[in-house]
Amino acid sequence: MRTKSTGRKKINIVTLGCSKNVYDSEVLMGQLQANGKEVVHEDRGDIVVINTCGFIDNAKEESINTILDFVEAKNRGEVEQVFVTGCLSERYKPDLVREIPDVDQYFGTRDLPLLLKHLGADYKHELVGERLTTTPRHYAYLKIAEGCDRPCAFCAIPLMRGKNISTPIEDLVTEAEKLAAKGVKELILIAQDLTYYGLDLYKKRALGDLLLRLVKVEGIEWIRLHYAFPTGFPEDVLEIIKNEPKVCNYIDIPLQHINSDILKAMKRGTTHGKTNALLDKFREKVPDMAIRTTLIVGFPGETEERFQELKEWVRTQRFDRLGCFTYSHEENTSAYALEDDVPQEVKEARVEEIMELQSQISWEKNQERIGKVYRCIFDRKEGNYFVGRTEFDSPDVDNTVLVEATDVYLSIGEFADIRITAAEEFDLYGELV
Repeated sequence: MRTKSTGRKKINIVTLGCSKNVYDSEVLMGQLQANGKEVVHEDRGDIVVINTCGFIDNAKEESINTILDFVEAKNRGEVEQVFVTGCLSERYKPDLVREIPDVDQYFGTRDLPLLLKHLGADYKHELVGERLTTTPRHYAYLKIAEGCDRPCAFCAIPLMRGKNISTPIEDLVTEAEKLAAKGVKELILIAQDLTYYGLDLYKKRALGDLLLRLVKVEGIEWIRLHYAFPTGFPEDVLEIIKNEPKVCNYIDIPLQHINSDILKAMKRGTTHGKTNALLDKFREKVPDMAIRTTLIVGFPGETEERFQELKEWVRTQRFDRLGCFTYSHEENTSAYALEDDVPQEVKEARVEEIMELQSQISWEKNQERIGKVYRCIFDRKEGNYFVGRTEFDSPDVDNTVLVEATDVYLSIGEFADIRITAAEEFDLYGELV
């Protein structure tokens, strides 16, 4: 058994789940560092803080297993304390306290000052925009709002994150300026719903106003939009994407389904026809925009006929990027009152069908890129390749551009013009121009 440390305690932050959790962990780490604490991310530490995800079954299982692993490490004397925060803790705290009592303390998604207090630190209000980023130094997430006001039937996020609260434009610009001063070149805007931004503060959708301020930040070269809800999408944003070189021709817009009856049951506030009209408008206003979406299969009432409608729609829309997930029957959501009537094996088979179709679409689209030149940013070196991205690709989830490292040197975090020489389903190969 390891003896307890009598010196300075190292705090290890472990992050699970989505980019919004990454952002929250970075804010926590920035606060701890400002308090003189030694903090690491997913490394060895005397004290462990697990930032959990509680969105769907797989994420909950991963969070619980991680908690159990660190509790066992604590019982072996390898760590001194284990704290749990984030969405799982917000949603299931009483159950967790009962089932895993060896955790020292559980905190919710908005308990940062209380968590800091338990870690021997004070919450510093003056640290607007100060974070200890965990992403490569040339890109960073910028969370522009917390929570969500949408009533989606399948989603437990409002239970865990509360109502939408937008961050003022001035604070976000300050944060962007501080990130740029540290070498960040690409901002990835995130929220549960980008298109709702500003309604609570400014009584109007203000995403466009925010973008026009952010493009003026010196040092920022790319701004990327993630998680835009389709209903009520502000059309001025399309003009900004088209006209502002810094705003990537890219949008992540989770559409979830296309059958109108399923969309109604999901409480998405749209229909098959309205969704297609919005996509037509995107392509009309910004012809070379890359559209990324995510879909849910196996929602209650998804018959084979309705699934085939979804599949045919994917075939005809030819999305640039697409992810597909099985429906998770989540307690305390309005969909929980519906019968979860699609067997799990059918859900999984439908995911495979959609992704196989999308793989073919992606291959065909990538073949069209051969011979063209793209400005790429390079994230890392992996084996014999430098790994980069075009403006049409977000880190970790989209295509990569691979350039052989044998004959050329590319600086990580810098831009270079690359001619595409070959292509696979999700990778492009290129050479320096």
